[in-house]
Amino acid sequence: MKLITEKHLGLADFKAIVCDEQMISIDSSVLGKVSKNHDFLKGFASNKIIYGINTGFGPMAQYRISEDNLVELQYNLIRSHSSGSGKPIDPVLVRGLLLARLNNFLQGYSGIHPELVELLVNLLNKKVYPCIYEHGGVGASGDLVQLAHLALALIGEGEVWYQNELRPTAEVYSELGIKPLRIHVREGLALINGTSAMTGIAMMNLLQAKKLLEWSVLMSAMTNEVVEAYDDHFSHELNHVKHHHGQQTVAAMMRSLLGDSKMIRCRKKHLYEGDKMDQDVFEDKVQEYYSLRCITQVLGPIMDTIQHAEKVIVAEFNSVNDNPIIDHENANIFHGGNFHGDYVSLEMDKLKIAITKLSMLSERQLNYLLNAKLNEKFPPFLNLGVLGLNFGMQGMQFTATSTVAENQTLSGPMYIHSIPNNNDNQDIVSMGCNAALLARRVIGNSFEVLSIQMMTLLQAVDYLECQDRMADATVRMYRQIREIFPLFTEDQPKYKDLERVKRFFEAADPVVSNSARSTTGKAVFASS
Repeated sequence: MKLITEKHLGLADFKAIVCDEQMISIDSSVLGKVSKNHDFLKGFASNKIIYGINTGFGPMAQYRISEDNLVELQYNLIRSHSSGSGKPIDPVLVRGLLLARLNNFLQGYSGIHPELVELLVNLLNKKVYPCIYEHGGVGASGDLVQLAHLALALIGEGEVWYQNELRPTAEVYSELGIKPLRIHVREGLALINGTSAMTGIAMMNLLQAKKLLEWSVLMSAMTNEVVEAYDDHFSHELNHVKHHHGQQTVAAMMRSLLGDSKMIRCRKKHLYEGDKMDQDVFEDKVQEYYSLRCITQVLGPIMDTIQHAEKVIVAEFNSVNDNPIIDHENANIFHGGNFHGDYVSLEMDKLKIAITKLSMLSERQLNYLLNAKLNEKFPPFLNLGVLGLNFGMQGMQFTATSTVAENQTLSGPMYIHSIPNNNDNQDIVSMGCNAALLARRVIGNSFEVLSIQMMTLLQAVDYLECQDRMADATVRMYRQIREIFPLFTEDQPKYKDLERVKRFFEAADPVVSNSARSTTGKAVFASS
């Protein structure tokens, strides 16, 4: 049981609660602050014009709402904005969304009744997730449509996911003894105004992006190993003169992974020692192709991008992001735009560009392994059967190439695609939820590409029969993946193998998480 206190939650806390499904409880001091904030709002709102409490919303805020209709106003807001379309958002992402919304309310600036906190905790602990759709939010006034579907389930309407089934909310609540939310003052507006949909999805994206990067480092190391590349391009001496943390860290990770490899060649021994100058044409390439030699320079900025995104997204996750802000400590209410999702939108655009580049590196390394004219080491398409009769990994390359091309198309920015709407009240918006969902798609695509690269690498290892010369980390990974993807020579459909390897990569922790350390001696990715 995780006790949530006034201390900010980090990415590790998010993972424990959302991915590992750790149950939660709320510290009494936090609930006390929420209750005090709600009581202040009830007293302060009397005989005052306050947006969203006794006024209409958006461009209709100039219309005053009568005392008799205040509660109905909040219900109308929820129901009218439950207008999403497209695919339902993955329930695990909805779990992240629930935690993000709960964490916003726990800051004690939203004026909500503590019953709302208790209900959100109940849904998380009982694994009941509102059905929320991908399409609808423009990311200013927050994720209005996505969060309206959250609110719809909280008031006992719409549908929820429970035990992998989509069922009517009222039916599930009755079965589990859950009491729907009762509107007190402004719970409707408090629920749908905010960045919690984009932020919950973004937090999940960060976890998977980190995993992708570490797998990419591992596969890049393994690719260098099977082609018996030189060691100097990931050396400390070369990389420490380039003053970027990411590059230096990736280089350190590769040195840690390949330190005990008997396949990586030392340039000094192979090219500098002895008489090599009697050859007019060198049989060995003096320098490898960029996809092998420039790994630290390509993956370094990707690491730096992920680390900066984590700083920004975790800050948003712990922020108050609705409107207005109910400040009981200063006895005032402040109107503004903390619901604007620009921070999340921009970081998700940057993240998907970085991960697309990661998938491009993987595709180029894959192409090198499959093209016998380039590598001059392996049979075409790593075909371990009969050349001409069998096809090896040829068909899989098409999937990798196609998927990377899709990533490149998806990497256009959402952040700058503002379209005014809401009678021009929302005249500049962030499209933050769209940005987060597109980044997630790019991340999922990239797991597919890296899975194809790993399947090819395993075929290369078996062709060379080099297991006894590989580094401990890479041979352990070889053995792990071979358990779910056996050696093949005869042609068989590979789509189910690809799905199994992809699921492994999405769920498992890369070897580098335990073995590699950065240049400062700290873990590759420090926990927030």
